[in-house]
Amino acid sequence: MKVTIKDSEILKTVNPDVLQAHLQATGWHETGRIYNDAGSIWRLKKSATDEYEILLPLQHNLGDYAERISDILKTLETVENRSQVDILIDCMTNYPNFTTQGVVMEIATPSIDQLSGEITLLGEVFEKLRSIKTELADHDYILAIKAYQERLPIHCTGDLVKLDHHFILKNPRNLRIDNI
Repeated sequence: MKVTIKDSEILKTVNPDVLQAHLQATGWHETGRIYNDAGSIWRLKKSATDEYEILLPLQHNLGDYAERISDILKTLETVENRSQVDILIDCMTNYPNFTTQGVVMEIATPSIDQLSGEITLLGEVFEKLRSIKTELADHDYILAIKAYQERLPIHCTGDLVKLDHHFILKNPRNLRIDNI
């Protein structure tokens, strides 16, 4: 089953610099710029008959930025024979106000001076289970310990950031344990 990403808020999280690095790493070549550097044209020749072209927007403030990113994901899905979700996860750097459901897999030793510590969730990120680290304090940290001990799923909202292929949930809030 092919999933098409249509959520403009998700598509706007893709940084053009990250996408440009992805294109370079996968054999694409920049062949030109358009509209005073508002975008760049990228080409990939796979065979004598198969050639692909991408118009990469270089400015987030363009009105059709999300639509251009959607077009790019469709083209890369065909060329790379991977799902748009997998490609999006590779190119995503941040997603504000992200809510995930998951299971607490690890609790780091709490801080000495206050009731806080790092936890690792196994949570859903765009329909795939991923390891997500976050720092919790006070009541949320106690809830995470309870969820860990009783193997209960939790929901948590925060700003999802991807650093070096690792997901971090910054500014966690609205942590709650699911009642089964």
